[in-house]
Amino acid sequence: MDEKKWRAEKFEANRPHLRAVAYRMLGSRTEAEDAVQETWLRLVRSDTSDIENLSGWLTTVTARICLDLLRARKSRREEPLTIHVPEPMVVHEAGNGTDPEQDALLADSVGLALLVVLEKLNPAERLAFVLHDMFDVSFDDIAPIVGRTTVATRQLASRARRRVQDTPPTTEVDLTRQRHVVDAFLTASRVGDMQALLAVLDPEAIFRLDAVAAHMGSVGEIQGRTAVAATFNGRAQAARPAVIDGAVGAVVVIGGQLRIALRFTLNDGNMVTAVDAVADPERLRKLEILLIEP
Repeated sequence: MDEKKWRAEKFEANRPHLRAVAYRMLGSRTEAEDAVQETWLRLVRSDTSDIENLSGWLTTVTARICLDLLRARKSRREEPLTIHVPEPMVVHEAGNGTDPEQDALLADSVGLALLVVLEKLNPAERLAFVLHDMFDVSFDDIAPIVGRTTVATRQLASRARRRVQDTPPTTEVDLTRQRHVVDAFLTASRVGDMQALLAVLDPEAIFRLDAVAAHMGSVGEIQGRTAVAATFNGRAQAARPAVIDGAVGAVVVIGGQLRIALRFTLNDGNMVTAVDAVADPERLRKLEILLIEP
């Protein structure tokens, strides 16, 4: 077997593992695929004659690429109101053009709540936690990737683990519940389905806007299910679901810039009791936002 064919076969055998590592590091299918493709390009350009453990080498390269992407993402987030965040995995039904098997593989043990927590970790903490706790990579092997000693790397993972373990156990279930309601609201809004909007709104629902949002829409506070539904009927075309400060809501991002955040309040009956629109730049800067992939 020639060298080129051998590399290709070995890489394809490792691809599912590399995608899983990259997705847990980045939280985005698109970025994970890009990272894996870059790993392949580096393999093609490398001399593999001295590599004893190719699987380990590929994992290390993928991890380094992901770490660079996380650091670049963190740097971009320091720019005012710039949004560039990963998307949680949504497992699709068969027959819609996606690969349910691969989606299930990536989604395994990576719920929305965990991604929210991982987003709060710094890049080195996230890498140490993901590689060690999820893929059983030794701290000795992780240390050179993050540029720390083995002891310091162990501490990185320990800090990350504490934050993950401190996440309330009911968060994932609650976020899923919120996601269903917000998705139903946004879908009904986009297609102009008044009855569907009314179905997810509490009779006493209220739509509140901060001063900047009110100026954009030239409306004030709106009260009552029918009035709120009429306001959103046929709207929300640019709105994307997102986790905002730990709860599911929606955001409008234009040209990479966050323009509006919609925060939803739900009652125990899974109905929307309030929608709050935030457009003031100072308030938007203080929000922790994780976009959700459609």
